[in-house]
Amino acid sequence: MTNSDDDSRSIATLRILDAAINRAGEGLRVVEDFARLSLNDSHLSQLSKQLRHGLTQACSLLDKEQLLAARDTLADVGTTVGLASEYARTATSQVLLANFARVQQSLRTIEEYGKTLSEDLARQIEQLRYQSYTLEKALLATWSNSLNLQDVQIYVLLDGKGSPEEFRSLVRQLRDGGANLFQLRDKQLEPRELLGRATILREELQPHGIRWLLNDRADLALAAAADGVHLGQEDLDLATARRILGPRKLIGLSTHSIEQARAAVLAGADYIGVGPVFPSQTKSFTQFAGLELVREVAAEISLPAFAIGGIDETNVALVRKAGLQRVALSGAVCRSVDPAQSLRAIRAALLD
Repeated sequence: MTNSDDDSRSIATLRILDAAINRAGEGLRVVEDFARLSLNDSHLSQLSKQLRHGLTQACSLLDKEQLLAARDTLADVGTTVGLASEYARTATSQVLLANFARVQQSLRTIEEYGKTLSEDLARQIEQLRYQSYTLEKALLATWSNSLNLQDVQIYVLLDGKGSPEEFRSLVRQLRDGGANLFQLRDKQLEPRELLGRATILREELQPHGIRWLLNDRADLALAAAADGVHLGQEDLDLATARRILGPRKLIGLSTHSIEQARAAVLAGADYIGVGPVFPSQTKSFTQFAGLELVREVAAEISLPAFAIGGIDETNVALVRKAGLQRVALSGAVCRSVDPAQSLRAIRAALLD
């Protein structure tokens, strides 16, 4: 092989890398614009930006002047090859998916051809590719769940009450009062009794298109045909719950700090609980995240978030002013003399 052959192969490799770097950077800019301007999500915008900057940093291992010298757009046969599907986008989410595919394919090209020039480059690009998969999942989940739960503002958490009849009556009152998401949370009931209450929830809510979840027990949620499960930080991990319930069920996660909220987004939660905000009638806490966490989550995260903990008619406006328009209620309505009226009053104060 002559030096001329070596030079030709080297130029070809540089052209491939240059084109792939440009495609990846362009795709990441489209992704970042989606996170920033479609979702208004500070957290995911920052992660998108970090990924784009990571690409720039990794590719600084290459000689930019050599890349530019090898570039020959006029002679690139790919500029005249196209498919009609490349120009068809019927939804914003399709733009996002198409550009993530462009990014990931380009990163793979950089990784493979980069191995011929720099092992360090290949390793860095490999990690960026893995990060892009996580970011894609988080962005699409945030987008789809924002639409899926867009009409849900009032989330009621209730225990099994003293009897099935009492439980059914309460569910009906709260349903008629405007609650549009329910969670059965009762640590005292035996599994058989819990499934019995779950059956009542399904009978009373499913015909009205109202979704309901079980707390903690993904296995019982599956057995009861619930719409999903809610997990605490010390409960079953989200990935295991997803394996049990499948991809279409709702999985919520309690968060008590901004770090936990960010992690929940990346782990694939469909929504988060944010709190505790105030002292609660139904659950004791040694520490309160308070309205400061509500403000932090509202400023950073667009995944549906429900403020929880001691929220009632007297303080729900403070939650709204802190930035969240969704609340989870328990004692304020479940222990009320008139649950439906109490719920309506809280709803009015929240949406005022």
